[in-house]
Amino acid sequence: MEARRGEVKQTVQMVGGDGEYSYAANSLGQKKLIIMTKSMLENAIEQMFKTLLLKRITIVDLGCASGPNTLLVLSQVLDIISKLHEQSKEETLPEIQFILNDLPSNDFNSVFQSLEEFKKKIKEERENLLIPYYVAAVPGSFHERLFPSSTVHFFHSSTSLHWLSQVPKELEIRTQGISQSKGNISITRTSPPWIVKAYQEQFQRDFSIFLKSRFEELSVGGGAWLTFPGRDHVDGDSLSHLSELLADSLNAMAEEGIISKAKLDALYFPLYVPLLEEVKSIILGESSFHIEQAHLLSNNIELYIVQDGKKIANSFRAGIESFVAHHFGDAILDELFERFAEKISRSILEEKLTKCNTLNIVIVLKKNTPQ
Repeated sequence: MEARRGEVKQTVQMVGGDGEYSYAANSLGQKKLIIMTKSMLENAIEQMFKTLLLKRITIVDLGCASGPNTLLVLSQVLDIISKLHEQSKEETLPEIQFILNDLPSNDFNSVFQSLEEFKKKIKEERENLLIPYYVAAVPGSFHERLFPSSTVHFFHSSTSLHWLSQVPKELEIRTQGISQSKGNISITRTSPPWIVKAYQEQFQRDFSIFLKSRFEELSVGGGAWLTFPGRDHVDGDSLSHLSELLADSLNAMAEEGIISKAKLDALYFPLYVPLLEEVKSIILGESSFHIEQAHLLSNNIELYIVQDGKKIANSFRAGIESFVAHHFGDAILDELFERFAEKISRSILEEKLTKCNTLNIVIVLKKNTPQ
């Protein structure tokens, strides 16, 4: 298996840039999710703000990526804390240290290049009500410690925690060159039970480490707001169906000799979409956090036109093309995602795919006081 732990960390990321297939051009789904959940984020920050009564607040965005949504989160935070400050009647303005985090390969340069325009826009909108804020970046994997103990007050993460730190090692040991994935990019209804179990256990290990790390880094009374793709039943949802269509495209290209069958057999994507109950069970087992909120949020999009196939394919491409290019080379990308778009459009025409129902887990956590 070619994608080892270090390679996974460097190749799986939200791709920056402004091209047709970039994350920046295909991140409207995440933007909609961020806007839909703003009131929930506001409630979580309000609880932290009123509990800690801080003059300096450190907020970290984990898995920030490098598209138009990166600074959208900061904008929301400024709105929320400005409103809370006005309600508090305090004269002294709180200061915000906002820290962006993603893998070292993330395009932080483009983020900071857009910061000046962002500051100008914020100043025009807020006028005399501007809360002092300072933006910094800390590159690194959120599957490990990133900050000194008790230095962060609030963690935010959107659409990132379904990415694993690595493909489960059991897959490499047990397959021994024998195809088990059938080209699937994630677990599907046809996956053998032992593969499902391997991914579940890898997610449990990763999420447990994530929770332990954030517990150490958070101050007493601090909290976290996390959203990432989830499922409401074992067989998955429209995401599973789309994954199978992408697998069909890869298998067809292997049959035609366009890509290596051996490389396809070795393809495993380091992502896992968990059930809400799985996530809650891990949190309760760690006992480091109190669950303030935990539910599934549905984003149901009706699909009527064939052009939606290309839009969905481009959205997939924005998130995974770096991994596909690392595995097969970038020469196959256009043809692969054109085939994928055609299969999606055909499913829409045949009414096999009438809705794109994406589910997201929303979790609000508060750090438990050490005994």
